[in-house]
Amino acid sequence: MTLSLRFALFLVFPLAVNAHAILLSSTPTPKQAVKGPDLDIQLNFNSRIDAKRSQLTLITPDRTQSSVAVGRQPSPQIVKGKVSGLKHGSYVLRWQVLANDGHITRGEIPFNVE
Repeated sequence: MTLSLRFALFLVFPLAVNAHAILLSSTPTPKQAVKGPDLDIQLNFNSRIDAKRSQLTLITPDRTQSSVAVGRQPSPQIVKGKVSGLKHGSYVLRWQVLANDGHITRGEIPFNVE
């Protein structure tokens, strides 16, 4: 294949950058003290997220785990959820998202309820 043909193909079919979604900001923030009993969750990423295939899990102070429903996306880079009935203590929000490039990224956000 000639160099000019390779260049032409690159212009027509640019290479996709395969990178994991990176969490840019969150509500709650790591180690944040929040007021209960209700909490709106929002995770902002650097790339488009497939919310239908993403998961949020809340780990309570007694180590019980429960799924958090992923809400409607206000934009393709945001994952939202809502929890209620939170009591005083230390929690962990565990998240797993699927970026549109097919990569799965996971993380945890510890926070406290006052």
